[in-house]
Amino acid sequence: MSDFPLPDVDTVIKSARTYARDLTERVATSFLGGVVSGIVVTQPLDASMWYAALSGGVAAVVSLAKGLAARLKDVRNSASLARGV
Repeated sequence: MSDFPLPDVDTVIKSARTYARDLTERVATSFLGGVVSGIVVTQPLDASMWYAALSGGVAAVVSLAKGLAARLKDVRNSASLARGV
């Protein structure tokens, strides 16, 4: 059986923390962007503010799914689908 080089535990934990922080930031900014854009759309149309919050939540879920898909696609410490990030 040949030796397989594995990273040490500290590297794995730091990598997971980096990825989690990146993904959390992306989901939060997507939610805030969705809410702000929802407010801009719902105010002139006299729609409910809850629809704005719902649109922000949907944007956050889409962002979360994209970030998880990026993690499954390749082993890296980013929630981005772009190469080299």
